Amino acid sequence: MKSFHFIQVTIELLFNILCVLQLVDVAFGIGEVIYAINCGGEVHVDSHGIHYRRDPLHGKVGTASDYGKQLIISRVPRSDQILYQTERYHHMTFGYEIPVNKDGDYVLILKFCEVYFSSPGMKVFDVLLNGIHTIVSDLDIFAKVGKGVAHDEYIPFQIKGNKLSVNGEESNHDGKIKVEFIKGYRDNPKINAIYVMRGTVNDVPQLPPLSQGEEKDEEEEELQTEKKSSQVRRPSGPRSPNPYETDDNSTMLPIFVAVGAFIPLLFCLCRL
Repeated sequence: MKSFHFIQVTIELLFNILCVLQLVDVAFGIGEVIYAINCGGEVHVDSHGIHYRRDPLHGKVGTASDYGKQLIISRVPRSDQILYQTERYHHMTFGYEIPVNKDGDYVLILKFCEVYFSSPGMKVFDVLLNGIHTIVSDLDIFAKVGKGVAHDEYIPFQIKGNKLSVNGEESNHDGKIKVEFIKGYRDNPKINAIYVMRGTVNDVPQLPPLSQGEEKDEEEEELQTEKKSSQVRRPSGPRSPNPYETDDNSTMLPIFVAVGAFIPLLFCLCRL
């Protein structure tokens, strides 16, 4: 009985140690999350302990979609795939306002995944910050990572007083930031999830690099697209014979015919 009790106590102690280590990782492994949204989806707590709110635009702007649930999303744990399987898109420009009211360094993390198109150039759009700063230009998710693969954009910015600085540009700040997804001429803008973290890019839990298989698939898709675009359309039906392709026998045939006609004529003349 004593040995069984000792084993039980040891197991409980180890379990508590693991829990503490997980809490330490969540508390000190990443920066302070200011605001997080599961766009087009419901509340979710991810593997890093980040608490995503239900989409505040639900029923107001654009369309919420869970079409991505048909896919297994690469580069993320199964428990966090929901962040990339749900999305919000709109046939017009749309955006989110996020409260950021303290001075300091921040990072805006935008989560994307292409769940519908299977070739590059089908969905391309820009992302603006505060209506002035282009923080993502000509984003083509499929061209970057392929279909069903998670892709994050990390945008560091700074707040100081009533000024916001990003990419060497400065604008007025009124206690919140506005992230806009700009409607272009190639399909609709979209977003899968957003969060803002106080800190630097080094404090952000980043996606693992693309695997070799994913990179190979992407290269093959691009190669196939290039081949299709470079193909020349040919008319249907049998090919026309080449008038310049003749063999030697065909060129001698008229001579044989002439000789054959001349011999009987010569015979008749001789009898006369």
